[in-house]
Amino acid sequence: MEFGGLVLVVVLAGIALSGGTGDLSRATQTPESGVASAVLGAAMLAFYSFVGFETSANVAEEVQDVSRVYPRALFAALGATGLIYLLVALASVAMVPVDELGESSGPLLRVVEATGVGLPSWLFSLIALIAVANGALLSSIMSSRLVYGMAEEGLLPAVLARVLPNRRTPWVAILVTATLSIILSVVGTLAMLAETVVLFLLFVFLSTNIAVLVLRKDRVDHKHFRTPRVLPVLGIVSCLVLLTQAALQVWLLAGALLVLGAGLYGLQRRSSTTRRR
Repeated sequence: MEFGGLVLVVVLAGIALSGGTGDLSRATQTPESGVASAVLGAAMLAFYSFVGFETSANVAEEVQDVSRVYPRALFAALGATGLIYLLVALASVAMVPVDELGESSGPLLRVVEATGVGLPSWLFSLIALIAVANGALLSSIMSSRLVYGMAEEGLLPAVLARVLPNRRTPWVAILVTATLSIILSVVGTLAMLAETVVLFLLFVFLSTNIAVLVLRKDRVDHKHFRTPRVLPVLGIVSCLVLLTQAALQVWLLAGALLVLGAGLYGLQRRSSTTRRR
């Protein structure tokens, strides 16, 4: 649904441009803050759009011939997503000035309205709502399963590993992560929460790329995908650069969440030590 909504934006902008509406030359204008600063600032928030690709690794083990199929599917999906985002960016600046887009609380809806095609605003709002709900659902599933897995490994309190008798659903982890999500939605803005997610993801990707360089030294008997050394190196550099773009309040929120996680881990360690005694 969300992919269809983005394609719809591109198609409507294309129709408007063919009719003489809009100004595609705005895409080549240099922002006042400078190209590098604008790109890095936008990349920090746009990084959130790629949430989900890293979660695909959690279900990759269910794919047949995963070493061949998964890398192809992942890179193809990244390429297609990057292309559609590029087209949406071009369509947006062609229809609406950048400054106006930055001030809008619903930039894509503003772009659709600027095309003058006549698409009902409520219809596009519905598409956007479904897209946001789908992204939130994906994040909820990932976070609850991650918490469940950590509890299973003894890294979090064992109560978080409880599952329903028949469905085997980690209901305690779901309730805890959902409650935390509700609290965070009240405390911070959507942009701030998205940037906080990106900050955590950057640390995850940073550690993953470092692990790739280390694991390249291992030898295994089965056939597997082997990435060129330059890719994890570029990944490490890009993560470090993007980390410099996070705002202070984002670091503070991320720090508070890390303290909460460390506290839960400490409680689990103390509980485990007490039981062994």
